[in-house]
Amino acid sequence: MSFELPQLSYAHDALEPHIDARTMEIHHGKHHAGYTSKLNAALEGSGDEGKSIEAILGSLDMANMGVRNNGGGYYNHCLFWEVMTPNGGGTPSGDLANAINEAYGSFDAFKEAFSKAAATQFGSGWAWLCVHKGGKVEVCATPNQDNPLMPGVSCGGTPILGLDVWEHAYYLNYQNRRPDYVSAFFNVINWDAVAAKYAANK
Repeated sequence: MSFELPQLSYAHDALEPHIDARTMEIHHGKHHAGYTSKLNAALEGSGDEGKSIEAILGSLDMANMGVRNNGGGYYNHCLFWEVMTPNGGGTPSGDLANAINEAYGSFDAFKEAFSKAAATQFGSGWAWLCVHKGGKVEVCATPNQDNPLMPGVSCGGTPILGLDVWEHAYYLNYQNRRPDYVSAFFNVINWDAVAAKYAANK
C-alpha cells in the first residue's frame, strides 16, 4: 500500500497570523506531497511496502538517501500538522507537564531549550521533543529530514512534538527571522495532541 498525503484538519488560513495561508498551501500541497510521492517511488520493489513509516525509519539503512530523505520528510510533516491547531498555545497539563517539569525544571525552561534547539539548528532541519520508554522527555534537533526514529540519530526516543525549521516553512512571512517564527509556533501547539502522543509512547 502506498503512503498518501494526509488531509489537514484545519483550513490553510486557520493558523494565521502565526503561520500564513500561502506558506501552508505550498508547504502541505507541494513540499509534503513531493516527499510522499518520492517515498513511494523509493520503496518500490524494496520489500518494505506495507510496513508502517515508523517501522521503515526504525530499521533504515542510513545510506539509503531516497528513503532517508523522503521517508523522513513524510513522517516529519505528518507529525508537524498533527501537533498544531488554530486554538493552540497555552501550556501542557497532566503527565506531560510533569515530565517536562522533571526534565527541565519548568515549562519556561523547556520552552527556552526547545527554542534554542530550533533557532541554532544550522541550515535546514527540525527541533523535537521526544519521549523515551519510561516517560522521560528530551529536546534535540536534527539536520535535513532526519528524525530521532532513525538509527543513531540525535536523542532517540519517539518524537511527540516537532518544529520544521527549513526556510520553506517560514520564509514568506518571517524571512530570516527564524526566532520570531519559533516563538510564534508556541501559539499554535496542540498540547492535547502532544499529550496523547506522550501517553501512547512512554
